[in-house]
Amino acid sequence: MPTNSELAAKMLRDASMFFRQVGEQNPPVAEQMNQNAEVYDQVAQLVESDPTGEVPTQDPGEEQAQASE
Repeated sequence: MPTNSELAAKMLRDASMFFRQVGEQNPPVAEQMNQNAEVYDQVAQLVESDPTGEVPTQDPGEEQAQASE
């Protein structure tokens, strides 16, 4: 029986495949769908490797400062 984190990772990877398939069938949105798929794959990896870990966040001011550099 899978753990909750294993099930979550599988669901995230399945969603990633869905986004890729939508992109393949609809070229105008393919880039966005592939970006979505990559994010879902990354989160699946995080869930598998560190199920109780915290995602680092940035202060909105930090994001703007980095963008202007």
